[in-house]
Amino acid sequence: MKLLLDVGNSRIKWGIFDNSQWLAEGVMATSEAGRLAGICAPIDDIDAIVGANVAGQDLSRLIDSTLSERGKPRWIKSSKACCGVVNLYDNPAQLGVDRWAALIAARSLRDAACLVVTAGTATTADVLDQHGVFQGGLIFPGDALMRSALAERTAQLPLANGSFVATPRNTADAIASGCLNAQLGAVERMFELIADRPSAICLLNGGGAASLEKRLRIPTLRVDNLVLKGLAIIAADSDDEPGSTSE
Repeated sequence: MKLLLDVGNSRIKWGIFDNSQWLAEGVMATSEAGRLAGICAPIDDIDAIVGANVAGQDLSRLIDSTLSERGKPRWIKSSKACCGVVNLYDNPAQLGVDRWAALIAARSLRDAACLVVTAGTATTADVLDQHGVFQGGLIFPGDALMRSALAERTAQLPLANGSFVATPRNTADAIASGCLNAQLGAVERMFELIADRPSAICLLNGGGAASLEKRLRIPTLRVDNLVLKGLAIIAADSDDEPGSTSE
């Protein structure tokens, strides 16, 4: 039985996996990390805690302390190759571990070329070819971050809840439509790199996936919790993959 942790900048996603099925999943704000001990309390047979953290070492240390009675978490690190995926990043260890885990999950789900998109605080769009080689990808502000940046850095553009429309005729709608169109355009432009490959698809996950899914003009499949799924694969394989884990 494994406790898997996807520690992001604003949220922690967690899952209990028994090597064949998910027994429980949930999400909490990073400020609620102390609740993890309570989640583990009723489960006696957790034999490993495996996580991906992009929120900094302070949070890793807090979670280590919170879960100390259940064992020391193993914090996954990106590597040059793992679980059938090859990493062509200039410095493979520099690739965000959440992106790495999502790519590994994507490869387990599809043997065709994929654009792996995670829409969260930041949005990432990563190209995985049909051979399982990560070719590279983008990082750009997520929809909510774009909106807040406009509100903070301009004098007359409010943080407003507008609607997505083709031709906005008020400022709130113009902001909402502009920021979402920027997301859609970046994703569709990246998909052009693999659009001619057989069965190519865009795999979507993250808190902003729903708003993208219904508006993208490319083949899409929404797969929630790609990072947790990737962590489950890495955890099962990590003993055979030198350099894929740390701590």
